[in-house]
Amino acid sequence: MNSPSDRDTGHAETPYLVFGAPQIGEEDIAEVEACLRSGWLGTGPRVARFESDFAAYKGLTPDHVAAVNSCTAALHVSMIAADLEPGSEVITTPLTFCATVNAIIHAGLTPVLADIDPVTMNIDPAAIEDAITPRTRAILPVHFAGRPCGMDAIMAIARKHHLVVIEDCAHAIETEYNGHKAGSFGDFGCFSFYVTKNLVTGEGGMITGRDPERIARARMLALHGLSRDAWHRFSDSGYRHYQVVEAGFKYNMMDIQAALGIHQLARIETNWLQRERIWNRYMDAFADLPVNLPAQPQPDTRHAHHLFTLRIDPQRCGIERDAFIEALHERGIGTGVHYISIPEHAYYRERFGWRAASWPAALRVGRETVSLPLSAGLSDRDASRVIASVREVIQERASGA
Repeated sequence: MNSPSDRDTGHAETPYLVFGAPQIGEEDIAEVEACLRSGWLGTGPRVARFESDFAAYKGLTPDHVAAVNSCTAALHVSMIAADLEPGSEVITTPLTFCATVNAIIHAGLTPVLADIDPVTMNIDPAAIEDAITPRTRAILPVHFAGRPCGMDAIMAIARKHHLVVIEDCAHAIETEYNGHKAGSFGDFGCFSFYVTKNLVTGEGGMITGRDPERIARARMLALHGLSRDAWHRFSDSGYRHYQVVEAGFKYNMMDIQAALGIHQLARIETNWLQRERIWNRYMDAFADLPVNLPAQPQPDTRHAHHLFTLRIDPQRCGIERDAFIEALHERGIGTGVHYISIPEHAYYRERFGWRAASWPAALRVGRETVSLPLSAGLSDRDASRVIASVREVIQERASGA
């Protein structure tokens, strides 16, 4: 994420627009203060409330959700709770953050990449089918930018080959597909509440799942493999001994994080409407520019509007993507890159022998994409600055200036 306004942008009179700046309200601050004054900062009553509220938002009961300290943790423990045998192959997208693939590796599994549809930027179901081998045990689709993957086709493939499905919903809290919420299709759904996400706890994540026994195991794995969490061991009901029943991890969410998320969740629909307004302004404002806009949401779906990604084709735009990013920075506009493709990173090339050209759609999109500021904290005036700056940069290059 770009640095805030202390950077020298040449525009000291206007604040630097940080990409993905969170919206923090007075009620969020008051809840965090109340948490601090309560003396209970670890996993306790506010985590339980946040889990219950999130479950209700997703149309679930609390025994179908488990709060953790990141989406990465959610992915990791979900794969372990799914009982995937070591070395099994998990098919995922090459256009994602490294955490998706790292979680597969840390779970003792083997990542396999299937290329994207360049229009939706989501994993292509036909490419999933082509990537299946006798060692395939799971599919890990990522709802990129908040746009739902083609879950009907993905679930049909999973049923045909008896595969576990773990949805990476880091961008997709509000996302729906054919009337069903993201995270409700697969065996598990994994959500992120990182500082740039649509719901912010600083760091944090949530697991949803169909099977409450698997969720209970995921919850246990997230706290050292203990049979009882600290809230139940040290609460007013009295001390309870615990047993370590599995070698777990330190992935639990704290009350101080949940305190920030409780009121964020209460505003989620209002905030989604604000992002939708900004999204539509961008779509209208850039329609006549030689850039590739994101595809419109498909019928019977709901886009979470987490990212607004322009594709900067240097042949059409007269400017390379990275030069475009720098030109916006000079005008006080922060941006993001989501993402250079996974096989372009040195570690994965060296470990798996991957070559980015094997996934040409992800390679091209990853080299052209740039994410503009889009958050509920972005004012109409801020959006106007973004629009004016993008138009200025592109039109200058188009005119040969």
